[in-house]
Amino acid sequence: MEIASKYDPKEVEGKWYQYWLDNKLFSSKPDGREPYTVVIPPPNVTGVLHMGHMLNNTIQDILVRRARMDGKNACWVPGTDHASIATEAKVVKKLASQGIKKRDLTREQFLEHAWDWTNEHGGIILKQLRRLGASCDWDRTAFTMDEKRSESVIKVFVDLYNKGLIYRGLRMVNWDPKALTALSTEEVIYKEEQSHLFHLKYYVDGLASLDNEEALKAEGNVIHKDAKGYYAVVATTRPETIMGDTAMCINPKDLKNQWLKGRKVIVPLVNRVIPVIEDRYVDIEFGTGCLKVTPAHDTNDYMLGKTHNLETIDIFNADGTISDQSTLYVGLDRFECRKQIAKDLQEAGLMEKIEDYVNKVGYSERNPDTAIEPRLSLQWFLKMQHFADIALPPVMNDELKFYPAKYKNTYKNWLENIQDWCISRQLWWGHRIPAYYYNDNDDYVVAETREEALKLAQQKDASVTDADLRQDEDALDTWFSSWLWPISLFDGINNPGNEEIKYYYPTSDLVTGPDIIFFWVARMIMAGEEYMGTFPFKNVYFTGIVRDKLGRKMSKSLGNSPDPIDLIEKFGADGVRMGMMLSAPAGNDILFDEALCEQGRNFNNKIWNAFRLVKGWQVADGAVSATNKTAVAWMEARIKQANEELKDHFSKYRINDALMTVYKLFWDEFSQWYLEMVKPAYKDGVQQPIDRETYDATLRFFELLLKMLHPFMPFITEELWQALYERKEGESIMRDSLVLEAPTAEELKLIENIEQVKLVVSGVRTVRSQKNIAPKEQLTLQTVGQNQFEAYNDVIKKMGNLSSIDVVEAKDPSASAFMVGTDEFAVPLGDLIDVAAEIQKMEAQLKHLEGFKAGVEKKLSNERFVQNAPEAVVALERKKLADSEEKIAALKESINALKK
Repeated sequence: MEIASKYDPKEVEGKWYQYWLDNKLFSSKPDGREPYTVVIPPPNVTGVLHMGHMLNNTIQDILVRRARMDGKNACWVPGTDHASIATEAKVVKKLASQGIKKRDLTREQFLEHAWDWTNEHGGIILKQLRRLGASCDWDRTAFTMDEKRSESVIKVFVDLYNKGLIYRGLRMVNWDPKALTALSTEEVIYKEEQSHLFHLKYYVDGLASLDNEEALKAEGNVIHKDAKGYYAVVATTRPETIMGDTAMCINPKDLKNQWLKGRKVIVPLVNRVIPVIEDRYVDIEFGTGCLKVTPAHDTNDYMLGKTHNLETIDIFNADGTISDQSTLYVGLDRFECRKQIAKDLQEAGLMEKIEDYVNKVGYSERNPDTAIEPRLSLQWFLKMQHFADIALPPVMNDELKFYPAKYKNTYKNWLENIQDWCISRQLWWGHRIPAYYYNDNDDYVVAETREEALKLAQQKDASVTDADLRQDEDALDTWFSSWLWPISLFDGINNPGNEEIKYYYPTSDLVTGPDIIFFWVARMIMAGEEYMGTFPFKNVYFTGIVRDKLGRKMSKSLGNSPDPIDLIEKFGADGVRMGMMLSAPAGNDILFDEALCEQGRNFNNKIWNAFRLVKGWQVADGAVSATNKTAVAWMEARIKQANEELKDHFSKYRINDALMTVYKLFWDEFSQWYLEMVKPAYKDGVQQPIDRETYDATLRFFELLLKMLHPFMPFITEELWQALYERKEGESIMRDSLVLEAPTAEELKLIENIEQVKLVVSGVRTVRSQKNIAPKEQLTLQTVGQNQFEAYNDVIKKMGNLSSIDVVEAKDPSASAFMVGTDEFAVPLGDLIDVAAEIQKMEAQLKHLEGFKAGVEKKLSNERFVQNAPEAVVALERKKLADSEEKIAALKESINALKK
């Protein structure tokens, strides 16, 4: 196979990916091998590849390819998520551009548009993953709304309902006024905002005077009064909700508000008279200690309303505009209303003051620009305490391991404070809730099919006909299908105990971001324990968040996120994969810099050029030199040692450390040292042949290195593996196992010795550099008193371009010396340098050092400094003096030697 002069990823990547597909090298079927199963975190069906996907899928591919080479039956299952809110929003936007409104369509008509959109855009991200090199079993590609997955979701809903774990109820939920749907608690992202605290006047109804006013003040009451009368002050960040106020609440222990007990107050502008109620829920220290109670628009107010039997007035429409239940501002947007009502309150003299205030505001996770609205709504919920109880032990007992382990506490805290999961969404795109209503009272039954629903309804009311059934309009939360993913991918819900679920479940590793530990990871563990009796994966590797080199989270709005496909076009997939992994420690954020991809591309070129170098050597039968014997023995040992390190890193999910191990092994040890050790010499301008034994060993090492690199850089390693020897059609590096013994004690000692040898060679090279001596100029090396490296003389001579290595009692006066441990070495310079120029240079250094020494001596002769300065500072100055004296003595000795 002919190798081009330069590595071109475009020529290589598409060719080998198609080869892998054509030969079904990613496919998996149950057999006698140990399974290694990974399920992809399903990206949104209408999404495109971003840097987070790049990181996540690169890590998955590394793990899968590594397992495949370890001889395991690797099965990586791809798929996409229907993403109810995001997809429906995109379809609605597309329809709007065509002048079509969702409300003008029937459900069936809208779903036709949604399926068209999905079919048009759904495969984009999976095709992009192929560009990255993802070795998924594409024949297994699943979709959360395909037939098997949909059947699984409905079956589970019905089962949980029948177990009493799903219920329908009127509760306060998080409402997205843009998507017009409820959200779960986990889908609300809280952001700190610069806001205002509005202090409003609530006049006390019917109170013209207080006979005991002074006595009340003496008891600690804070009483507000102006020309209009007595009033209480309520501090709120949301004055637009006062139209829904049905009470004011004080803490019964609050001394400053005792005067308000049993009274009524008037809601400003609205003029509704409301009671003052008492509850210990109110924080005495916040604001004035007076709380406006709006049961329809705050979760805690709703609980107060239930406790105190208060009226509930819903003043917001679903889209966040003021509803006709309000007496004011009907039809105005909630935030426009806030501006207007603040202005009107001030003009009416009903605003005590406005303060700047920082508070946390909840935003929709799917619509980041939309503030959520607490809303009283009839929704479907899943009781979560049961699931928290079964999902906590396996993680806390380390039966299921988290990497890094710090996320165990995050997981534990959430489960110990679990809330019921609102699973219904006011959307059409998704799994429709299998509840069927059948009379004016909205009685309902829950069943997998309409036929079963009719039978159940007729058991309750024999007069019910099919025409009477009305299926619930809502869809299920997208995560309600995703939590079944590791089970439903192998049809474990519809067909429990089938061959594939028994073989592939539990899966091996899950790679995901910590931001969905509650949305997805915890819920998958819950579903696994509930339906399979055990957790769905053995290990969870949490990636960090990809940030730019300034530490900012990558986002479209900041414009700091590169297009992954553009990066692949520029640097090649292997270069980008390596760039991602060089800065990706488990659980820590990744500071991504395009320069890392350039480093990856340069490494590709290094591998390519090393291969071309080796393949360009002429080979001949002949004796093996001592240098080559040493080099081969050392490289064998070093590869074994690195492989042990690699196994250790993978076992601990230190994947970037694993990459650095093999990167340094190839770049430093193999390319810079081993190849230089065995590279054939030139004679009369012609490179001599290499002996066959050393050449064969070199090819074997190259193959081992390619196999170690393959999980990280699949394309270039496949290309060179195929070119290394003659291969049969269908063979691939990904199926070539990497089995090496651990290094012996003797081999470890050899590695240790060669490290010392490298220091000797580096010392010689440093002398060359400092004295401007050309690499081709042969030198001699002196070792003073002994030569403990004599066994490696041939290696040192070749690598340092030395004519001889001599043991001497005293080094040559012209020599430049260096130390390796306790051993002194010297390179006699003789006629290789300009003695006069060298003496001049040394005398200049001597003058500088003597000046420096004089300054330190002056400082130390100052008694004030010595007595008053910290002991460590004085000690440092004394060390400087001793070091300078030692250097001066050495320089003088060298100058005198040269003058002789």
